[in-house]
Amino acid sequence: MIQTLWFALGLVALVAGADALVRGASKLAFKFGIAPLVVGLTVVAFGTSAPELAVSVGAVLSGTADLAIGNVVGSNIFNVLFILGVAALIVPLTVDGQVLRQEAPIMIGSAVLLVLLAQDSSIGGFDGVVLTTLMVVYTVFLIRQSRSQSREATSQALAAHGPPGEHVVAAPAADAPSWKEATWFHAACVLVGLVLLVVGAQAIVGAAVFFARALGVSDTVIGLTVVAAGTSLPEVATSVRAAMRGERDIAVGNVVGSCVFNILGVLGISAVVASMTPVGELIVPTALLRLDLWVMLAASAACLPVFLSGREIARWEGVLFLALYGTYTAYLILQAQHHDALAPFSATMAGFVLPLVVVTLLVSVIGRRTQPGL
Repeated sequence: MIQTLWFALGLVALVAGADALVRGASKLAFKFGIAPLVVGLTVVAFGTSAPELAVSVGAVLSGTADLAIGNVVGSNIFNVLFILGVAALIVPLTVDGQVLRQEAPIMIGSAVLLVLLAQDSSIGGFDGVVLTTLMVVYTVFLIRQSRSQSREATSQALAAHGPPGEHVVAAPAADAPSWKEATWFHAACVLVGLVLLVVGAQAIVGAAVFFARALGVSDTVIGLTVVAAGTSLPEVATSVRAAMRGERDIAVGNVVGSCVFNILGVLGISAVVASMTPVGELIVPTALLRLDLWVMLAASAACLPVFLSGREIARWEGVLFLALYGTYTAYLILQAQHHDALAPFSATMAGFVLPLVVVTLLVSVIGRRTQPGL
């Protein structure tokens, strides 16, 4: 009961901390004139992925590296299949052209890079430095690109309408801004959010390890399911709220950006931290190499045909994503229990369900691309 309470309190702290961090960081980012899509890809994505970072680093320091890697892989699978699925059920998600041309290929490329690095069954310190460096380069590139586009849009507006004339009536003096809009308040939200994330991460890692040992389930499976879903709750809340408010760029950008940050940032930093501890490096479990890394790669790759099919994620595609996540979770549970139904379940998935999904996506892409105006 005590561990269950700590786990619940840890999740509450993670969600509250991520919310405070995202709110504060988003306000600060908007003051610098960064586009909503880029805010979703960077500030919101990094903020909502902070629980994954805190949990993975905490797992490394606690000597449970399996949990760190499982958390990243499981979170990416959860982000794409579950979060995009739920958000698309609320409202079809229109995909920005930049996501199609640039961000989706980068997300898929990050997944491919992780699969390649994991083939020697470890993620070492050098691998961590490479991943972290790529994360910094990607972030700087996005910010510079956004500012360049913003300046170009301003120049075009001035060219079209001309500079403000002499007859412009001065606007009345605005009221003094509320303290809730002050820069110091948003910075304080960021700091409070970080503290809550660290505290929540420590609680959830401790409880998750206890559950793994008590139930006889490996740390890898716990990281792929319970911890991955728990640390992805901020992404769920953010994308769902964004979809409900019509902020579809943030809803999609949050998921895509979180997937990139989880691989390059979370796993990269975790590997660097591991190289400074007796752990030395992150050992990739055999189970991940056999299945879960490939599921993560397939989920990332599945986004491209979905995005291409009319540049939106339709409701039926959201249902398809949710069904695939449910199937994957069912497989993990059957595998952990060594259930007799595992063999026929796997055969059905490999021989019928997955080929049907591939054919359905291809038909959707071809059908929509041949429609007038697409």
